[in-house]
Amino acid sequence: MRAAADDVRDEENWTGGFYELSLLLGPADDGRLDRAVRSLWHAAGVQGCRPGSGTLDVEIGAAALIEHGHLRGSLTLPSGDRVVCGAYVCRYDDGDDDLELYLPLSALGRVDRRIGGYPFDQRSGVESLAWRAPLDRWLADVAVAVHADVPFDRALIGFEVDDVDITADQRYAAVLAPGPEGMQYHPASA
Repeated sequence: MRAAADDVRDEENWTGGFYELSLLLGPADDGRLDRAVRSLWHAAGVQGCRPGSGTLDVEIGAAALIEHGHLRGSLTLPSGDRVVCGAYVCRYDDGDDDLELYLPLSALGRVDRRIGGYPFDQRSGVESLAWRAPLDRWLADVAVAVHADVPFDRALIGFEVDDVDITADQRYAAVLAPGPEGMQYHPASA
């Protein structure tokens, strides 16, 4: 029997690093963070909201995120497969909030063999765009929906993303940045 990639209690689902959507919200603001967390959960279609490895759901929002550090649930990917997901917020020394929605690579690997040992195996370069591009595009659509509710500075999509130069010839992460006609999507190219 195949292990369920959407079982939040299965600790194996939470290993291998994270593929994530990072929303750079701007200056820390609990009210804006609360709206962003709720909007993100809704836009991504996340079901459930458990604090870390807890067994009972809590109400989604900034208070739960700040109190528990991580919130966990599950969602349906564009492929129709269900996987676990989580969220956390980074409050940086410069005063900015960064809200993260993450998909553990172990759970993703349970529903798509192409993921393999990404990003550390021989199939982790341009070949990985075959599975990453549709996932990136979907996460970008999630970000655009959140931006409509709670404007943010920029969104990054990829493996444990930190910062990305959108002018680089080879980007290992996708970027959404404000433009004259709304959020502009810059796909990963490597």
